[in-house]
Amino acid sequence: MESVEQVLRDDMQLVSRARGRDVEAFQTLVLRYQDRVFNTAYRFTGDRGLAEDITQEAFFKAYKGLKKFKGKSSFSTWLYRITVNACTSEWRKSAARKRGNEIPFPGSGGGEPGRPFDPPAEESDPADAAERKEKSALVQEAIASLEDDFRIVVILRDIEGFSYEEIADILDRPVGTVRSRLHRARGDLKEKLKALF
Repeated sequence: MESVEQVLRDDMQLVSRARGRDVEAFQTLVLRYQDRVFNTAYRFTGDRGLAEDITQEAFFKAYKGLKKFKGKSSFSTWLYRITVNACTSEWRKSAARKRGNEIPFPGSGGGEPGRPFDPPAEESDPADAAERKEKSALVQEAIASLEDDFRIVVILRDIEGFSYEEIADILDRPVGTVRSRLHRARGDLKEKLKALF
């Protein structure tokens, strides 16, 4: 397994090659980050198709903007900033279109295939698996009901596992703001889920 420092060095080499129109180098970056970018977009929007569009848009914008990337942050931080901005923009457009209608939450699409990032079942009891899936859908619904600023910090910290400093870089906010938003978001989630569990 590569160390964080090695990944950062590799990313910068790939970015440098991609700037020189090396398509394979950029494809390597896409393969390295596409699942996490998609998962973030899906958790944020709750819509598989929209998450796929956002993922594609994020990589397109990253490719077009490589010359502007100064390397002050890591490539992944810069890419996540693009992703978060695209998520927020698409969510607002989607919410405006659906005003007055129910917004779909992750796991609520009838007949939609299972998400690729569901944890594997630890036991074979179908009742336990169904209960776990139902609880997961309720948690995701509660996360989706948070305001944008709070939803994204929960996704980046508690689901994607970014540090406070990385989230601050991605969102271009002070670490203290990230911590306070996360504290408030977790409090809101606790209240929303208290009655359910």
